[in-house]
Amino acid sequence: MSRRKKLPLYIQILIGMAAGIVAGILLTQLGLNRIVIFWIKPFGDIFINLLKLVAVPLVIFSLLKGIGNLSDISRLSQMGIKTIAIYLATTIAAVCLGLGLALLIQPGNSLAPEDSAQLQQTYQNVVSQQNESATALQEKGPLEFLTSIVPDNIVAAMGNNGNMLQIIFISILTGIAIVLCGKEKMAPFMKLIDALDTLILKTVDLIMLFAPIGVFALMSGIIADSSGNLSILGALGIYALTVIAGLVILITLFYPALIHLFTRVPVKKFFQAMMPVQLLAFSTSSSAATLPLTMEKVEKDLKIPNEVTSFVLPVGVTINMDGTSCYQAIAAIFIAQVMGIELGWIEILTLIATTTISSIGTPGIPGGSVVILIMVLASIGVPPEGMALILGIDRPLDMMRTVVNVTGDATVASIIAAGEPEQR
Repeated sequence: MSRRKKLPLYIQILIGMAAGIVAGILLTQLGLNRIVIFWIKPFGDIFINLLKLVAVPLVIFSLLKGIGNLSDISRLSQMGIKTIAIYLATTIAAVCLGLGLALLIQPGNSLAPEDSAQLQQTYQNVVSQQNESATALQEKGPLEFLTSIVPDNIVAAMGNNGNMLQIIFISILTGIAIVLCGKEKMAPFMKLIDALDTLILKTVDLIMLFAPIGVFALMSGIIADSSGNLSILGALGIYALTVIAGLVILITLFYPALIHLFTRVPVKKFFQAMMPVQLLAFSTSSSAATLPLTMEKVEKDLKIPNEVTSFVLPVGVTINMDGTSCYQAIAAIFIAQVMGIELGWIEILTLIATTTISSIGTPGIPGGSVVILIMVLASIGVPPEGMALILGIDRPLDMMRTVVNVTGDATVASIIAAGEPEQR
């Protein structure tokens, strides 16, 4: 007898989400909200806690691995600095695009007023704490944002998921020190970091196996909190369309403009070469798995030198996540709007900085951005329980985000090649 083929994880999550909605509605209609709150929702809280558990080591090891493998400071200071600068510039543009769309469309505000009020009541303690923190920051002056990035205690910084910018600062500082010490001296340490990075990624895989149950529990709890009203699903649909709009703009307008302005590659030729890469990225949801094909097509079809592709594209897999950054900005604003949390300019600046820099620590694997989003939400005072709303449809959006990510990598490689002396 042949074994039955196991359902893909994203299908299991969709089933868990649908079952959670149905269970939440039925139990709410029967007046059994307390069963949901006390006997079902805690399993969702366990799932969220598991994601929080791995968030800090995931960022640290990914950053150390990515920066530490830049070989030497001369490479970092020449092609490396130019590559990283362009990657960060495109990431900031993607984040701002996501923020603009989310603030313009306001997908979370499409909830019925009574549902929004119910959720705000549920999370009123979190909202109050967030407002108090915002007021305190405003009273400390405009440079407090920069001061708070540099920690005075490494252990305390790593003991709180809300200190993501401090964690990233420590990791980047350590990564640069690794590069300065030299590859030969740091080889044993980098071997350890590579092993730890592999270990934490496997741990994420194990945690995501619990995702269908976690999403079921979280969705049941949210439906119970909103008294079974389904207008929240309409808001979810608007959220998905907002994310798709952002990704489409990046693919059809942003990257073609960069190709046209900064390279000699015809836009049509670029996308003809990238079509197989984009299809593979869509099917695997992994820019890392797509890397070999990306390098092949960029070198052979776009005539980009190997010395450029062999450096720019692998670095891009590690630090360039335009699609992911755009999505995270929209997701954070959406969840904040659903929870009734108003984000001031300090939170918006924090969101831009956190989302941009955290793209460096987002692994190029399916679901890697979910863990990072936990820390992005924590950095702006938004309860991570709201992630239950978006996890059910995350995989299709993840597939589209990966297409954007690999297209961005090839775009930057083309720009870097156009600036090299032999390409002028």
